[in-house]
Amino acid sequence: MIPAIIERCAGIDVGKKFLAVCVMTGPAHEEAKAEVRKFGTIRSELEALRQWLQSEGCTHVVMESTGVYWKPVLNILEDDPQYALKIVLANPQQVKAVTGHKTDPHDARWLAHLLRHGMIRPSFIPPRAIRELRDFTRRRKQMIGIAAEERNRVQKVLEDANVKIGDVLSDVFGLSGQLMLEALVNGLGGDGQPSAFDIAQLARGHAKKKLNELTAALQGHQMRDSHRALIRHAMRHMAFLAEEIETLDRDIATLIGDASLTPAYELLQTIPGIKSQAAATILAESGPDMKQFPKAANFSSWSGLAPGNNESAGKKKRAPAMKGNPHIKTALVEAAWSATRTRQSEFQDRYQRLRPKIGHKRAIVASAHTLALRIYDVLQAGLPYQARGGKLTPRSVNRLVRHHTRRLKCLHRWLNDQGTADE
Repeated sequence: MIPAIIERCAGIDVGKKFLAVCVMTGPAHEEAKAEVRKFGTIRSELEALRQWLQSEGCTHVVMESTGVYWKPVLNILEDDPQYALKIVLANPQQVKAVTGHKTDPHDARWLAHLLRHGMIRPSFIPPRAIRELRDFTRRRKQMIGIAAEERNRVQKVLEDANVKIGDVLSDVFGLSGQLMLEALVNGLGGDGQPSAFDIAQLARGHAKKKLNELTAALQGHQMRDSHRALIRHAMRHMAFLAEEIETLDRDIATLIGDASLTPAYELLQTIPGIKSQAAATILAESGPDMKQFPKAANFSSWSGLAPGNNESAGKKKRAPAMKGNPHIKTALVEAAWSATRTRQSEFQDRYQRLRPKIGHKRAIVASAHTLALRIYDVLQAGLPYQARGGKLTPRSVNRLVRHHTRRLKCLHRWLNDQGTADE
């Protein structure tokens, strides 16, 4: 039987309108006494919950990370600096109750039981300043996603109107594409609609080399007034989103300065592939302090970039990367794309070595894993990134030594065969 390690703890089953709370108290070597109560989610009810936990002498409390409903509870429980309550946030997948016996009181009792016996792996809860920064960086990512959806809607309208400039231009929303869209929607200032040749003449830069293709892509288009109205709506929305993203960038910079994150923010940008937005996302998700991660491997696993393990009967099989924080994983994979294009860097060297073996996508994820390890080293040491130039690790050196030793043995057989043939 697993011994208890916490004598006074509580489990909270979180809901939108009410909470089921179970308090377990008693010596670790004896059967615990359990009491279950129900509380609302308004502030006065949450303060009553905190007072009850304090009167019972609870030192630890656990709750599931259910949507956003755990955040109001966390705000009130950590609001009293005189009550040092250890708050544990549990992954719902790791604390599932037995099927067929799931009720709110049972869930609260089960959480308290697991916490009392030290069987819950706590999730990372950053400080309040980091959580506020996280809200803004995630909001910015949502705005960029909405802007991408609007671009796709414009592309669909152009396809419906038999306008095929997307097949010729690499970016319809570049300078040349914007001028052509404006001419298609608003005309060129004269009477009637401009011809396909006149619109193609608006090409700029390298697009001028494709005048014939652009003219053919615009010839005989079926742009109607309904199409023009839809494009105007989408372009106005995109302009509004661009202004909102600029405002969010200023707010994020202010939050970074107010939270004293500027030194870590600048250190992260010394790593290839990481610029201002990626650095802000990394700090918002993990924070500048790496003490919550014992090793760099723990940080990469939490980021969802560590390779999975699938070993059976002494044989290791291919396993997908472990699931982790999707927000920081996306930021690191995007940064890895840029890092692998940095000449004479360890990230480019790793990508080029792995791509022929495992393919482009897996090689990018492996490069992002290396990037996560370097981020940990930089934040842990508080020093700028030092280029490694693709140096081999001791493990890689040993692997190469074994490989070339086997090759030499195979080649040595040719010498033996040649000597036998001469005789």
